[in-house]
Amino acid sequence: MQILDGKALAQKIEEKVSVGARELKALTGRVPGLAVILVGHDPASQAYVGMKKKACDRAGFYSVTHEMPEDISQEAIIKTIEMMNQNPNIDGILIQLPLPKHIDTTKILEVVAPSKDVDGFHPYNVGRLATGLDGFVPCTPLGVMELLAEYSIDVKGKNCCVVGASNIVGKPMAALLLNANATVEICHIFTDDLAKHTRNADIILVGAGVINLIKEDMVKEGAIIIDIGINRASDGRLVGDVDYDAVAPKTSYITPVPGGVGPMTIAMLLSNTLKAAQIHAEEAR
Repeated sequence: MQILDGKALAQKIEEKVSVGARELKALTGRVPGLAVILVGHDPASQAYVGMKKKACDRAGFYSVTHEMPEDISQEAIIKTIEMMNQNPNIDGILIQLPLPKHIDTTKILEVVAPSKDVDGFHPYNVGRLATGLDGFVPCTPLGVMELLAEYSIDVKGKNCCVVGASNIVGKPMAALLLNANATVEICHIFTDDLAKHTRNADIILVGAGVINLIKEDMVKEGAIIIDIGINRASDGRLVGDVDYDAVAPKTSYITPVPGGVGPMTIAMLLSNTLKAAQIHAEEAR
């Protein structure tokens, strides 16, 4: 059993991105810029935004956070996004999810300019991913693919079971695996007998938000486990969706929580923002 160390790889990617940012500044006089919209006072969202801000600072990016009250109108959010779409100093726009219930999340995400959609949630980028074209890919599944590549894990021809069908993780994860010629199953809350599917999988990728969802008897010997879940246990610990202590001895590779996929998400956000800045700089020439 080998641990897939996302923290170490994220540091390598961050250093590479920092070099790219310095090169861009030397060539054009500008640095990559990331704008974040944070609505309300959700502690987890505030913590994530704080981590993203620190990562931008380390990489030499310009960043700004628009903090908005819980009861803000949809029109006010849209107006702010449209302003950032026009701002040449902003290369990436990130909408921190979830948004309050009175806000139409789909509408908000559609307002973001596709060329600044560094989260890869705009239908334009979703469509490009689905058809195997270059675009912006959601950071978490993109980070998973980078992690697999770092450890020379080739998914071609492998049976991959994606547990969780969210637009943010599950669906784009499945699309990336399919584009890499894996055989992909997607399981979700309505799947009958989840274990029947996971036991046949060479690689299980789970992001369902359920503590200990994947148990030892659901995993075949030598499987690869990618735990994308992040949950707060009753004792305050951060844990994933996999019963780690029981499952890990059966695996060939496994991601820990924390320290696995989580750090990769922020690293890929930096990478996507640098990519956007490089495209914008090229278009401005």
